[in-house]
Parts: sequence; structure tokens; C-alpha cells
Amino acid sequence: MKLVILSIAMVGALLANQVQALDAKASEALAQKSGCLACHAVQNKVVGPSYKEVAAKYKNDKGAEARLAAKIKAGGSGVWGPIPMPPHPQVKEDDIKTITQWILSL
Repeated sequence: MKLVILSIAMVGALLANQVQALDAKASEALAQKSGCLACHAVQNKVVGPSYKEVAAKYKNDKGAEARLAAKIKAGGSGVWGPIPMPPHPQVKEDDIKTITQWILSL
């Protein structure tokens, strides 16, 4: 019985990891489609900071998701240097939320 329960738990964990990987790929594709990857990359600084840097900076910040979503929509400057981030009002709110959650999960 314990073996069956352990097997079910392992299969569940594997499926959860696959779903997360698919979600991450879909979120990255959404960021690409939205134009985010023209200035950002996951690992390296391009024009703006890497998404890994952003995730690390806001790791313990409970309000980060809302602030980053607002910054994507309205643009901003000064946090990562003198180059401003242009506003992206054309990106849907749900897409911004998905992208922001993905960035913070890295």
C-alpha cells in the first residue's frame, strides 16, 4: 500500500513539474510576443536587466507583482539605471500578470 501511495505521489510530482515547464515556456513565449525580449533576456542583461536579476531583487517583496505589472503598463526609469523602460499599454492586463508572475518565479 505504501508503495502505491509513493508511486502516485511521484507521478503527481512529475506531472506538476511538466505543467510548470509548459507554463514557463508559454509565459516566455508570451513575453516574446509582447516585445519584452527585445530589451530583456532571462539570463543576461540586454538593454534592461535580466529577468533573473529582477526576480532576485524582488524575491522577498510581497508587493513586487503589482509594482512590476504597473511598471510594464506605464513604463518607468531610474531603478536599473538611466535608460527608461517604455510603456506597454497595448499588452493585456492578464498577459502582464502572467509575464510578471513568470519573471518573479525565475
